[in-house]
Amino acid sequence: MREWAAAASRRVNTVVEAVVAALMLALVLDVWLGVLDRYYFNWQLPWPEVLARYLMIWAAMLAVSSGVARRDHIGMTAFVMLFPLALRRMVLVLIDLLVLALFLYVAFYGIGFAQSGFPRQAMIFGMSLGPFYAAIPVAAALSALQLVFALLRDLGGHLDNPPFAEDLEAEAP
Repeated sequence: MREWAAAASRRVNTVVEAVVAALMLALVLDVWLGVLDRYYFNWQLPWPEVLARYLMIWAAMLAVSSGVARRDHIGMTAFVMLFPLALRRMVLVLIDLLVLALFLYVAFYGIGFAQSGFPRQAMIFGMSLGPFYAAIPVAAALSALQLVFALLRDLGGHLDNPPFAEDLEAEAP
């Protein structure tokens, strides 16, 4: 099960990272177009700034799931390190479960948020705001999926090679 979860997490993360890289490339090109427009060509393009905002939101939100997959997300390490080793393991799993609940909550209520954007129009683009608002539930759902994969991958595995291994070796008798 651990190997399957690790492989699935890698596959999903590879796709997400490729999408984030494409979004970042589009963001850089869009910002450069805005700079060229403003300072050199004076085309008076109204959309580069707005598009940059939505590209950045999508890229940042999707990158969260990549951080979760790699366990590079912000943790409460100082708090967790206060506990003895046996309790520390349970606290780490409990934190993962609480974070999973948060991601599922945001994904569930984010669907309603995204749906509320579909009837609204982005004046500059002349299209619905729904696809832009969908970044919230999509990113939360991907993060929840990656956290489940990380739990399955690490449950027991992080006990063999736990975080802060140098601190744990100092505790060994």
